[in-house]
Amino acid sequence: MNLKGSLPLLILHILSMGANHGYRIAKQIKLQSEGILDFKEGTLYPTLHSMEKQGLIEAYNEMKNGRERRYYRLTEAGSKMLGDEMAEWNRYSGAVNMVLRGTSKA
Repeated sequence: MNLKGSLPLLILHILSMGANHGYRIAKQIKLQSEGILDFKEGTLYPTLHSMEKQGLIEAYNEMKNGRERRYYRLTEAGSKMLGDEMAEWNRYSGAVNMVLRGTSKA
């Protein structure tokens, strides 16, 4: 399965709930997927950097508990892409489920 292909959508979704740092983004994805989706740093951070270059998210540094952390937040472009990608994901996953169930609307 191409789990990496779904990572940008998952990141956008997590950030739609508020700004977060990379470790917590990965932790939220793992927690909400009951451990099935477990993206490591080598996959997560390059994706975050790519999304930042595309203008979908923006990064900023903030001190927390005496430690500087890099936080990410959704941009307007990222919010729009989230809506588009969620609609496409729902259409795609619905079609796959219809095939797997052997059902058709025709």
